[in-house]
Amino acid sequence: MVGIGPFVVLYMVIQISAGPDFLYAWIVGACLSFADALIWSELGATYPHAGGSYNFLKVAYGEEKWGRLFSFLYVWQTMIQAPLVMASAAIGFAEYLGFFVPLEIWQAKVISGIVVIAVVILLYRKIEAIGKISVIMWICIIVIFTWIISGGIIHGNMFGPLKHINDDLVLNKLFFVALGQASVKTIYTYLGYYNVCHLGGEIMNPGKNIPRSMLISVAGIAVLYLLMNLSVTSVIPWQEAMKNKFVVSEYIRTVSGPHAAGFATGIILIVAFSSLFSATLGYSRVPYAAAKDGAFFPVFARLHPTKNFPHISLLFLGALGFIFSLLFKMKHAIDGILAMRILIQFVSQAVGVVILRKKFGTKNLPFKMWLYPLPIIVSISIWLWIFFSTGYAALIALIFIAIGVVVFYLTKNLWEKIA
Repeated sequence: MVGIGPFVVLYMVIQISAGPDFLYAWIVGACLSFADALIWSELGATYPHAGGSYNFLKVAYGEEKWGRLFSFLYVWQTMIQAPLVMASAAIGFAEYLGFFVPLEIWQAKVISGIVVIAVVILLYRKIEAIGKISVIMWICIIVIFTWIISGGIIHGNMFGPLKHINDDLVLNKLFFVALGQASVKTIYTYLGYYNVCHLGGEIMNPGKNIPRSMLISVAGIAVLYLLMNLSVTSVIPWQEAMKNKFVVSEYIRTVSGPHAAGFATGIILIVAFSSLFSATLGYSRVPYAAAKDGAFFPVFARLHPTKNFPHISLLFLGALGFIFSLLFKMKHAIDGILAMRILIQFVSQAVGVVILRKKFGTKNLPFKMWLYPLPIIVSISIWLWIFFSTGYAALIALIFIAIGVVVFYLTKNLWEKIA
C-alpha cells in the first residue's frame, strides 16, 4: 500500500484544499478504504483464486452472460490502469529523486522508465524469493514513518493542525468540489490493500489471512497517514507545505538536518520502489487468470517453464508501464487510475456482494462483512463521488468501457471457442 503516493500527494492535497481542512481528504480516504476492504474481505475469503476481481465479477453476475462481460471488462480496464499504477510509482520516484539533483523533464522520464524495467527484472523469479525482498522493503516503511512521526512529537505541536481543521470552514459547493478532488489524491495513496486477493490462490488459510491482512493494513496505514500529515504541518505550516514538492524531505531537514534529509529521501525512494514492486506482482496475475479461464488471449496463460509464474503477463504490463511512465504526468496518471476502475471494479463488485448473498446466503461464508449492508452503501456512494471528481478522466473511462463492450461482443465467439 505505502509507496511514493503519500509523499508526492501531500502538498497536492493541501494545494487543492487551500486550507487546514485538507485533513478531511485523508479521513475520506480512510473511511472509503475501510468500507471497501470489508467488501474485498468477504469476496477474497470466499473465492481465494488468482485474479481477484476477475473471479468475483464472474461468479456474482453469472458465468454464462453478464459475468463474462463484467469479468472481461475488468481485465480490459486492468490492461490500462495497471500500467498506469506502475507508471505513477515510477514517475513519483523520479520526481522525488529531484530532491538530490534537479532533473530536466526528459531526464526524469528516462529514470522513471528505468525503474519500471528494474522492477520487471526483479519480479522475474519465484514468489518465495519475492517474499524475502518484500520484508526488507517493509522495514524501510516502518523506519521512515517512525522518523516522521517522532519528529512531529519532539519538534512540533503534534495535534495543532487537527485543532484548526475547521478554521474558516464553509460547507458549500466549492468545499465539496475541492474535497472530492483532494480525496482522489488521498485515495490513490490507499490503493493496494486488496492486492492480496490477486494472489488468493497462493495464500495459506485465505479465509482468515485475506481479511486480516486487509483490515489491519487499512487501519494501520490510516493512522500512519494522519500522524504523518499532523507531524509535517505542525512543523511546516500548511501555507508553506503546499508550495513544496519535497515537503517531507524538507520537514526532515528542518527537524534533523541536511544529511538526515538526504538519508530519509533515500528511504522514501526505496518505499516508492516497493509499491511498484508489489503492484506489478499482483496485477501480473489478472490477465493470467482470465486467459487460463478462456476469457482472454491464451498467450497470457503461459507460465515460465522453470520458475512457474505468468511471465508473458508480467512482460506485457511492464512494457505498457514503461511507455506510460514516459507519456504521463503524475496528476493525470492518478486521475486515470481512479476513473478507469471505479465503475467496473469497485462499484460493480460492491453490488456483486449483494447478488451473491441473495444467491447463496451467508451460512458458508468464511468471513462476513461487519454492519452489512452499510459498508456497501458507504463504498458505492463515495466511489461515485470520486469518479465524477476525476473530471475529464471520468469521460475517457466511460468511452473506454464502451469500446470494451464492443470488443467483447465482437470477439465473444472467439472466447467461447477457446473456453
